[in-house]
Amino acid sequence: MVSEQLNLIRNIVAIIGNGIALCLFLSPTPTFIQIVKKKSTEEYSPVPYLATLINCLVWVLYGLPMVHPHNTPVLTINGTGIIIEVVFITIFFVYCGRQKQRLVIAAVLAGETVFVAVLTVLVFTLQHTTKERSLSVGIICCVFNVMMYASPLSVMVCFED
Repeated sequence: MVSEQLNLIRNIVAIIGNGIALCLFLSPTPTFIQIVKKKSTEEYSPVPYLATLINCLVWVLYGLPMVHPHNTPVLTINGTGIIIEVVFITIFFVYCGRQKQRLVIAAVLAGETVFVAVLTVLVFTLQHTTKERSLSVGIICCVFNVMMYASPLSVMVCFED
């Protein structure tokens, strides 16, 4: 009886959390509407969207049943976050007027892809229990979570061409 109640509470909290996370992922939508209307990224930075993408990628790894069982809400919301961020980054890439910035975005995306691929291979070859995997991937997720929330501060730094 208590277990059923705890599962119900867990599911309710997961649904509320996913709703809040979805709002967070979609919050840049007005910015991207302006980018599309003006056909320019102006002075916007791609850093927050790239940081959110890597954050979602590592959280999807964490949400896999072979890493942390029974974590479907983490898997689904971060999978959704990946799709949203890929759309935002694609829009940013298309309307970015500077070739140098496009190259930086492409390089960061390549680096993120390689990092997650290497992390996945290492986790599944070197760690043999879900406890080990969830601990190590969970720590990495927390680091990228902090980076994602700190990334909007990057607009305070001026990057010269």
